[in-house]
Amino acid sequence: MKTLVWVEHDNTNMKDATLAAVTAASKLGEVHVLVAGEGCAAVGEQAAKIAGVAKVHVADDAAYGHGLAENVAPLIVDLMGHHDAFIASATTTGKNIAPRVAALLDVMQISEVLSVIDENTFTRPIYAGAAIATVKTSDAKKVLTIRGTAFEKAEAEGGSAEIEAIGSSGDKGLSSFVGAEIATSARPELTSAKIIVSGGRALANGENFHALIEPLADKLGAAVGASRAAVDAGYAPNDYQVGQTGKIVAPEVYIAVGISGAIQHLAGMKDSKVIVAINKDEDAPIFQVADIGLVGDLFKVVPELTEKL
Repeated sequence: MKTLVWVEHDNTNMKDATLAAVTAASKLGEVHVLVAGEGCAAVGEQAAKIAGVAKVHVADDAAYGHGLAENVAPLIVDLMGHHDAFIASATTTGKNIAPRVAALLDVMQISEVLSVIDENTFTRPIYAGAAIATVKTSDAKKVLTIRGTAFEKAEAEGGSAEIEAIGSSGDKGLSSFVGAEIATSARPELTSAKIIVSGGRALANGENFHALIEPLADKLGAAVGASRAAVDAGYAPNDYQVGQTGKIVAPEVYIAVGISGAIQHLAGMKDSKVIVAINKDEDAPIFQVADIGLVGDLFKVVPELTEKL
C-alpha cells in the first residue's frame, strides 16, 4: 500500500507537522510525500531526508506558491492514481485541502485520526474528545487528516528518498491569493513548543493578559496560548487559541492560568504531559485533568511565580 503525505512548508522550510503525518503513513505501508510550492526545491531536499520516506514528488509552480486548496487538490488527485491513501496533518492547511481531495475522489474523509488499526480501520475523537470512535471504510482510496499530537514525529534526518519533479496541473482560476497578515514572534511556535503558558477569561482584559502571561512565558522559554473565551474577548489574537476550534497541542508542560476548563479547551490540550492549573475556583473543571493544581488569585500567584523563576 502506497500513501501520499502532504508536506507543510513555507517554500523555504518544512514544518514539523509533516513528521507526525509521515509516522501515521508508515503504519499503512510505503510512504511518498508531496512538496507543492513555488521555489520549493530546498523543501524537497529536506523532505528527502525524513526517515521512512521512499519518494518525494516536487511540483514547483507559481500556482502552488500559497498552498491554495483549489489548485493543490487536483494535483493530489492526479497522483492518487498511483497511491492508495492521502494523509495530511489536521492543521488549518491540511483541513482545507483534504476535504476537497475527498470530494474529487468521491470518497469519505476521516478526520483527526488518532491511531491506525489496519489499512481500513482508524480511531478518531467525537463529542469534543469525550469519546473515541472506531471507523472502518470500504473506500478503495483513503483520505485522512491526522492529529499530530497522537503520533510520534518521524526523524527529520537519516533518510535518502528519491526526488522526482512532477508537472503542474496549473492554476484552476477558482481562487486567488490576496494577502496575509501573519503574526511573528520570537517565542516558540505554539504547536511545537515544549512549554505553553495559556491565559483565560479570568484575566479580565488584554492589558492583564500581556502583563501577566507573557513575562511568565518568557522566563520559561514558552509559547503563549489562550482559551477561546480570551480570544473572543479580544485579550489575545486568534493565532493563540488552543482548543477544539483552535490549535491542538501536547507540550511537555501546559500551564493554564485563569482557564475554567470547558470541554472545548480540554479537547485541545489534555494530551499534554504535565498540566498545571492556576484558578481561584477550586471546583473548576480544569483541576480534573491537572497534574498540579494551585487554588489562588492569579493576580497574586502569577507575578510571584514569575519573580521566583
